[in-house]
Amino acid sequence: MREDDARAGREPEEPEERPGSAGPVGQRPEEEPGQGVVTAFGRQLKLFRTRAGLERAEFGKLVGYAAQSIASFEQGRRIPPPRFIDQSDDVLDAGGVLKALKEEVARAQYPAFFRDMARLEAEALELFLYATQAVPGLLQTEEYTRALLAMRRPLLDEATIEQRVASRAARQDIFGRWPAPLMSFVIDEAVLRRPYGGTVVLRGVLEQILLIGQKRNVEIQVMPVSREDNAGVDGPFTLITTRTGDHVAYLEVQGRSILLTDRNEVRSVAARHGIIRSQALTPQETTELVEKLLGEL
Repeated sequence: MREDDARAGREPEEPEERPGSAGPVGQRPEEEPGQGVVTAFGRQLKLFRTRAGLERAEFGKLVGYAAQSIASFEQGRRIPPPRFIDQSDDVLDAGGVLKALKEEVARAQYPAFFRDMARLEAEALELFLYATQAVPGLLQTEEYTRALLAMRRPLLDEATIEQRVASRAARQDIFGRWPAPLMSFVIDEAVLRRPYGGTVVLRGVLEQILLIGQKRNVEIQVMPVSREDNAGVDGPFTLITTRTGDHVAYLEVQGRSILLTDRNEVRSVAARHGIIRSQALTPQETTELVEKLLGEL
């Protein structure tokens, strides 16, 4: 304990982690506004912990985390997992105050431009997507995601890459939800031929597509490069039907995103999606094509 802390009777603050070090459990928050939510949660956590008369090490033993991890959560340097938030609220008798912040804290793990979409995606009743540049995030393997992020320019640091790999993988919890949302993916054939990360990585993501495509609530189709008529020439998009029955379209390009809520605009995107699905291979034909591509690797 530092001398000044000892005199004041304060618990010492943990030092900031250095890049590349094996930091405590949790993800680094993305840029504002997510950082503010994480910081506010950390302050509330520390308030309840000190009210309970627990040192970080004592509290950590009760919830299964090291004192260093508790310090990082309290200082807003790491995003606490949902399980930790639930446990902390119960152990500290917080009366649901910490749990009430859980959804906003979870959103902080995503880039600012994607946070609204992440919330809509997690609650969607229906999710229809057309992809032209890369395999959709919900179908990616961790190796494929890591390869995509490593190619970004300007370069992302390793901590940011690993954070985004973890957050993208966490989105795939949607496949275990019940009631299961209806999901449709149409992927341009060229995407499935691009060896991002190398042959081994491509093989893994193609196998993942076959696996997820077997789910009863999921349909995966491929738009062949040989099609002379493609209604999707304007680019990728996602259509969402929310649990309240609203329809939203999501567009993303170059780190920027747009959520369309105007009925006429969304209706236009939905009509385009219907035509795209009719032009694409059937799910069975898609399975056969993916198996063929795997055989060529």
